[in-house]
Amino acid sequence: MAKRSSLTIRIVEGKNLPAKDITGSSDPYCIVKVDNEPIIRTATVWKTLCPFWGEEYQVHLPPTFHAVAFYVMDEDALSRDDVIGKVCLTRDMLASHPKGFSGWAHLTEVDPDEEVQGEIHLRLEVVLGLRAHRLRCSVLEARDLAPKDRNGASDPFVRVRYNGRTQETSIVKKSCYPRWNETFEFELEEGAAEALCVEAWDWDLVSRNDFLGKVVVNIQRLWEAQQEEGWFRLQPDQSKSRLDKGNLGSLQLEVRLRDETVLPSSCYQPLVQLLCHEVKLGSQGTGQLIPLIEESTSTECRQDVATNLLKLFLGQGLAKDFLDLLFQLELGRTSEANTLFRSNSLASKSMESFLRVAGMRYLHGILGPIIDKVFEEKKYVELDPSKVEVKDVGCSGLHRPQTEAEVLEQSVQTLRAHLGALLSALTRSVRACPAVVRATFRQLFRRVRERFPGAQHENVPFIAVTSFLCLRFFSPAVMSPKLFYLRERHADARTSRTLLLLAKAVQNIGNMDTPASRAKEAWMEPLQPTVRQGVVQLKDFITKLVDIEEKEAELDLQQMLSLQAPPVKEGPLFIHRTKGKGPLTSSSFKKLHFSLTTEALSFAKTPSSKKSAFIKLANIRAAEKVEEKSFGSSHVMQVIYTDDAGRLQTAYLQCKCMNELNQWLSALRKVSINNSGLLGSYHPGIFRGDKWSCCHQKDRTDRGCDKTRSRVTLQEWNDPLDLDLEAQLIYRHLLGVEPILREKLRDLSSSTEAGSSPGPAPKDSLAQLLRVLQDLREAHSHSLTGLPPSEPNRLQELQT
Repeated sequence: MAKRSSLTIRIVEGKNLPAKDITGSSDPYCIVKVDNEPIIRTATVWKTLCPFWGEEYQVHLPPTFHAVAFYVMDEDALSRDDVIGKVCLTRDMLASHPKGFSGWAHLTEVDPDEEVQGEIHLRLEVVLGLRAHRLRCSVLEARDLAPKDRNGASDPFVRVRYNGRTQETSIVKKSCYPRWNETFEFELEEGAAEALCVEAWDWDLVSRNDFLGKVVVNIQRLWEAQQEEGWFRLQPDQSKSRLDKGNLGSLQLEVRLRDETVLPSSCYQPLVQLLCHEVKLGSQGTGQLIPLIEESTSTECRQDVATNLLKLFLGQGLAKDFLDLLFQLELGRTSEANTLFRSNSLASKSMESFLRVAGMRYLHGILGPIIDKVFEEKKYVELDPSKVEVKDVGCSGLHRPQTEAEVLEQSVQTLRAHLGALLSALTRSVRACPAVVRATFRQLFRRVRERFPGAQHENVPFIAVTSFLCLRFFSPAVMSPKLFYLRERHADARTSRTLLLLAKAVQNIGNMDTPASRAKEAWMEPLQPTVRQGVVQLKDFITKLVDIEEKEAELDLQQMLSLQAPPVKEGPLFIHRTKGKGPLTSSSFKKLHFSLTTEALSFAKTPSSKKSAFIKLANIRAAEKVEEKSFGSSHVMQVIYTDDAGRLQTAYLQCKCMNELNQWLSALRKVSINNSGLLGSYHPGIFRGDKWSCCHQKDRTDRGCDKTRSRVTLQEWNDPLDLDLEAQLIYRHLLGVEPILREKLRDLSSSTEAGSSPGPAPKDSLAQLLRVLQDLREAHSHSLTGLPPSEPNRLQELQT
């Protein structure tokens, strides 16, 4: 049994942001922090006060997190980026919205006294005496304090206040992980109601000290416990009245917290076997559970259910059969060929998920070079005469205005080149298309042709395939390459327009150049010769695609991926290995090409050079961030591993941006999550000279001063399937619609008794499903009661 928490985050858009630049605009982007740790940075949207991002992420993290915060920033090329405002959602707030928080949230001012982070280690005791009692407070250490100084650290000290008396610890210079081990005592009267206040401060020689956070301890509860020791989370100072800074704008978000207790695989076998049996029966079977699930699933959660079912059947080798069943169900209720697969049905949503899981690498192989070329060229492209911008052209001294006709002609030539390259790559990729994708399209093509056999419907089977391949996969990827992992950043306005026009052309080809698609935007007419040629090429491609018969063994996508053993992640990184006692600077990093597979982290001078094994995955003990002050960069990570002699070693790797850093950390943590000997703590600094830069401890082998974050990972498209989690999510959904299923069972039972039902099989399958849900509910109940009773969180109670 395992407890898993995840956040699904969609940053949609912002509106009415304040202008931060002298041009009267801003260049906004968002940073997402979970408990003050940055995990996501969106792309920058240039020169706008109403940015649209549309970026979606899924983060796996420990169930103990407290809050997720969204900071809207203004990017500046010459100075430090400005903070516009933030939205903070606590864990409790998200837990109160089972379907997720969705809507607009007002940005609030970022107050330094509220931007606290970290924890402090305290030992609290009530010392009983014959004449007087004393309150003893030992301030041991702190971790992950907010850096307040320019050197990326703080000079922390602690102020302890009780009953009118104040005592202070010594100051620890340049550390966010200080250790004090100092004890203070106060006279204590029995029944006293005053709280103990422990405040952390950053000492400054010239300016005022900066507040780092506080802990307020309830003395009445401490009386009951007599003694408590542990880590207390630092809280902001909310006693000050906040000034109204005016309207900072709003942010539209969709955030959902999902806490799951995943049972052992054996518990889900009855549910999995029942669903698989239904799929194997197909539409000719009598179970009909899949139609019932579709019927009871609301529109808002249909995509999630489709994805969970698709992944579950993909893991069972039944993805093609599951999709074929959905194709038959949709064809059975469709009378008009031109409406086929146009709705957001379970079939459409499942096929979308299928292509993203099974076909993403194929998509990258075809579109990657074309998208890269569009971004590199940055040509001005426009086909709509009402939007053409005429600019000067020519060499120095011979400028002349470029005519509208010239702009349009150059745009047509550019788009024809890109579209021709895309079609050429596609037509050559029949064998490169994954076998399970080919087989699924072949089955779709045959089913549609059987349903619409007339000559007037000759193009319908082709359109059925292109409605998914072009309209729901290739065209959206061309339009928004970042959302399909083709680029790390969104396109600028000029490149975005080129991609949009190219995506429209792909859509027209996918629609088989129907009169309806041509009538929408007449100014696309100059591309018609290329579009018509593209239709011929696409039909030839589909004909070849559906003509290849696969062997059954070739349809197992999981087996195919494991045999290929593709890199989990690869790309250029800068490496530094600590040697000697000299200073460490960014210039000491060397650029190499790294490749992370399921066996080792390797490197080479270039992507095509022979790779040298660097770290075996079984030897990794932790992958964590490094403090900014250590190397003058906030994008450095450390990989802690054991060498052949069993000694701990550390490699420092520098990434180019926050997103790349978090992606590498996530990948390293995923592949080593089951390693033995994973570290529970680490040093976020470096051992320079004779001490650690983070906590100033002089013993190099001393235990780390901060906890590791091995469970914080980002969901990626190429992550391995987790079949137990998918089964749990399906169970959770079915539990939510159980009243609908029971009502359906009553209707079926009534029909059977009245003699209007052809047989009892649908009722039997549904009754069996409800029994399986009941068994799983009991298994979850036993999993909770079977655990040893957890101690009440005394530290949480003490902290008021």
